[in-house]
Amino acid sequence: MEYFRFENMDIWKDAISISDVLFDYADNAEEKKLFKFSEQLRAASMSISNNIAEGSGSFSDKEFASFLNIARRSVFECANILHIFFRRKIISADEKQQIYLKLIYLSKKITNFRKALNKKS
Repeated sequence: MEYFRFENMDIWKDAISISDVLFDYADNAEEKKLFKFSEQLRAASMSISNNIAEGSGSFSDKEFASFLNIARRSVFECANILHIFFRRKIISADEKQQIYLKLIYLSKKITNFRKALNKKS
C-alpha cells in the first residue's frame, strides 16, 4: 500500500496524537457552552497536522519549511488556549502540564526538522 509522505513522519504522527487529546478538551469546553473556545482549539490543533501534511507535498524544502513554521505557530496557539482552559477550570493542572510537555516536545521536533530542511536547500 502506498502512503502519502506525511504519514511516515514522526512529527505528523505526534501532531495527530496530540489532536486526539485536544479534541477531548474541546468537547469539555462545549459541555460548558464555550463553543468558540472549543472551535478555536480544534482549528489550531488541526492546523498543526494539516500544515505538516500540506507542506510535505511541496516541491521545495523552502516551501515545506514555510508550512512547518505555520504548524509550529499553531502549537503555540494551542498552548495559549490551554492556558485559558486551565484558568477557566475546563482542564486540570495535571492535564495542562501533560499536554504542555507534549506540545513543547512537538515544537522542538518541528523546529529541528525545519532547520534540517533549511540546511539541505
